[in-house]
Amino acid sequence: MATPAQHPRPLIELTDLRKTYQMGDQQVHALAGVNLQLGRGEFWAILGASGSGKSTMLNVLGCLDRPTSGTYRLEGQDVAELDDDALSEFRLRHLGFIFQSFNLIPQLTVRENIELPLYYLGWEAERSADHAAVLAEQVGLADRLDHRPNELSGGQQQRVAVARALANDPPVLLADEPTGNLDSSTSGQIMSLLDELNQNGKTIIMVTHEQDIAAHAQHRLHMRDGIIDRIERDT
Repeated sequence: MATPAQHPRPLIELTDLRKTYQMGDQQVHALAGVNLQLGRGEFWAILGASGSGKSTMLNVLGCLDRPTSGTYRLEGQDVAELDDDALSEFRLRHLGFIFQSFNLIPQLTVRENIELPLYYLGWEAERSADHAAVLAEQVGLADRLDHRPNELSGGQQQRVAVARALANDPPVLLADEPTGNLDSSTSGQIMSLLDELNQNGKTIIMVTHEQDIAAHAQHRLHMRDGIIDRIERDT
């Protein structure tokens, strides 16, 4: 008798996820009951108009904000069960962040910016520096390790941000409008880099308002009024 196929557990499970903000005497339901499962190695784009809930969704997925109710499980861990210290540690080990504004520290070199997550993980200086050099080469910045952010183009700064996001080898990369401050040619280069990372196994969740950027993802989630309006999937 054949044994039933074992389906791997989703990397991310959202169950009736809700986030409510109190704005004066009014409640704003930024997330109004989201149910979603994301598999390991998938590439998702989250789209929607301003106020649709897409940024709140990314903040909750990134453990930067806690849901008001519902369940968020990442690699089987119910995030709500973690206190603030445990949540910070969990975020550090499981998530990498890429921001529209790069969020690099201007006083630090490329190498030092990439090393930041490793500092918090307690890596020794020599090991950390070597790892940063490998990541810089991976994103095409091997010759820029001693430069500071103001000596780099926007595209180069975003490459540093990608390398920093990869430093702790997280299973999930969260990208918030990663091409929003870049021209079309540089945007294409950054998206090619994210495509390559996804092909090598990274799970990527990206917020964008640009349809051509969203087209890089195999799954496109459209949000409206705090709920999932529809999901498009490549066949």
